[in-house]
Amino acid sequence: MTVTGPPAPGIRLPASTPAQVVDVDLERPHEFRPPGRPGLIRPVPPVLALVRLRGRPLGMVHATGERAGTAEELWRSLADTARRRFVPPDGAPPARNTPVPLYVSVVVATHNRPGMLRDCLDSLLRQDHPRFEVIVVDNAPADDAAERLVRAHYAGRVRYLREPLPGLAHAHNRGLAAARGEIAAFTDDDTLADPGWLTALTGAFAADGRIACVTGLIVPAELDTAAQLALERHGGFAKGWAPRTWSLRHPPDDPLFPFTAGRFGSGTDMAFRVTALRALGGFDPATGTGTPARGGDDLLAFFRILTAGHTLAYRPDAIVWHRHRRTHDALEAQAFGYGAGLGAYLTGALADEPRMLPALLRRLPRGVRYALAQARHKARADTARSRRLALLELRGLLYGPVGYLRSRHRNRAHRPL
Repeated sequence: MTVTGPPAPGIRLPASTPAQVVDVDLERPHEFRPPGRPGLIRPVPPVLALVRLRGRPLGMVHATGERAGTAEELWRSLADTARRRFVPPDGAPPARNTPVPLYVSVVVATHNRPGMLRDCLDSLLRQDHPRFEVIVVDNAPADDAAERLVRAHYAGRVRYLREPLPGLAHAHNRGLAAARGEIAAFTDDDTLADPGWLTALTGAFAADGRIACVTGLIVPAELDTAAQLALERHGGFAKGWAPRTWSLRHPPDDPLFPFTAGRFGSGTDMAFRVTALRALGGFDPATGTGTPARGGDDLLAFFRILTAGHTLAYRPDAIVWHRHRRTHDALEAQAFGYGAGLGAYLTGALADEPRMLPALLRRLPRGVRYALAQARHKARADTARSRRLALLELRGLLYGPVGYLRSRHRNRAHRPL
């Protein structure tokens, strides 16, 4: 059995070999759990394991199963590799999270995916946090399937709202306006939330009153298709395994900070203090999936939180499991959308904060050199599929400013008189 530990943030995997994703904890010998769901399973290699210690994620380990044995042998191989590579030298396990009784409003935007939505809601209702509500925002739906699902299976436990204007920012703003909690947490209908997700998020807010936004770790829920593997090889969503914080008071050594908002996290795993986000006017409705801008709503919110003087934190123990696009066509559309969202975000950032333009211009030469170095590295090391995804992201980036302006024009056209 060959076991490898991938470098952060992406996961190096064979180009065309599916892998079963599992969840293991070094303090629970021989137990394999499915991503974001209860119960135990007996996986068949190859597997990709999220390895934890007392619930805290340490990293991901891939086992090919070249000399597959029993499930117990598989677990020992994964655990031995993880202990060598991830566990601190003193072997001291980190402390468990203690729930903080902050009231959280969880907002789930959905669009024509009732099957995925049901799985997502089931995972949210298994949270170990003591005080939260769940709000589903049905964004420009084609039918009433999501509404019927919520009212039939989650009555009294999930609130249903409909947002007729297409666009993720419109949906998020609808949920933010209805939120009753001190914290608004956002995820998508194609995720499964870890049971300790909300507890980890609220713990970060409680630890530091200057923190106005917290993002978390996003790991794959399945790697069943070549397209899903390609996304992980290309970098995936993970932002590393160590907690981090960012603020303008203590800027990092980053040539484009605070414009590199994609490093802070992703909109499928983010939370805000409600008062801070409302004070900023919520999300920019010219951004987001479902608009001509294709995305960027999360990145622009991160940027505005920082430029307003707040602190943004990343906590890897706030875990959601993401179900990646299953086909190459969908993946390529997603890659273009990521690039477009980045271009739209930068356009929106400068439109929202023109005083930041001199800072961007000062950082631009170093940023260009860094980007070129990364591109050369990718061209040498990555697959043809990954290079194509990178090219699509670049095309999207160039389109992004146009998409943002088109989206603003459309919003003005729909504005009530």
